Amino acid sequence: MTDNIIIMVAPNGARRTKADHPNLPITPDEVVKAVVAARDAGAAAAHVHVRDDALKHTLDARRYGEMLEAVDAALGHTIVVQMTTEAVGIYSAGEQMDAVRALKPNFVSMAIAEIVPDETHENAAQEFFFWLKKNRIVPQFILYNRGDLCRFIDLQARGIVPFSNPFLLFVLGRYSTNQQSSPADLVPFLDALGTRPWPFMLCAFGAQEAACMRAAFEAGGHARVGFENNFMMPDGSRAQTNAELVRAAAKEAELAGKTLMNGPEMRRFLDHCLV
Repeated sequence: MTDNIIIMVAPNGARRTKADHPNLPITPDEVVKAVVAARDAGAAAAHVHVRDDALKHTLDARRYGEMLEAVDAALGHTIVVQMTTEAVGIYSAGEQMDAVRALKPNFVSMAIAEIVPDETHENAAQEFFFWLKKNRIVPQFILYNRGDLCRFIDLQARGIVPFSNPFLLFVLGRYSTNQQSSPADLVPFLDALGTRPWPFMLCAFGAQEAACMRAAFEAGGHARVGFENNFMMPDGSRAQTNAELVRAAAKEAELAGKTLMNGPEMRRFLDHCLV
């Protein structure tokens, strides 16, 4: 169990628009401003999505590169930026992997259910995971339920996932209207994880987001918060910025007796996830 925890901000996501929240950051300038404010509120990392001209989710390497360069120019090594491979019903597993190969980010998230949807995809996924390790690209593996985690454990045990200290993201729920996560949703993940000392982070939906973060911290995990998943503050009011949600998570970390990692500390943490 760690006393030094990571708060990652997910400021925009793939689905929501300014019709959902007028302060949802979409353009590179808007995302940079949101990430700067989140860093100042306690975030050590940012999970960033990119949109096309029609404001739809895209994995276009040029657009992603421009976004990552804009954030890096503004924040440098003070925060870690994460690319996503999320399919959103648009991209195949191969296209997701091709996007990562084209961009070669330092840090990338990927859903096991999308990258390895069934056993026929295992060989291609194994080759991709070994390529990530060779190129020192840190993957964070997104898991939506206990079944996903059990399958991931099997893939790791069989050597398809070549990381001995994989970084996991537990998603407490799904992207659906009025989804409300609960701290109890973490229990099946922890039961399946057992005594494995693998680092994990969680993200949650709805008004209990902060309580879910507290549960993660008390279990030795880390937290991802932001407009991608939630607009609600712990008191039920509507957050006006991503930074407000980061501050709420930081407060939960303080109540749990934890200290926050900064960007440089997180970079050292990620080095251990490449073994």
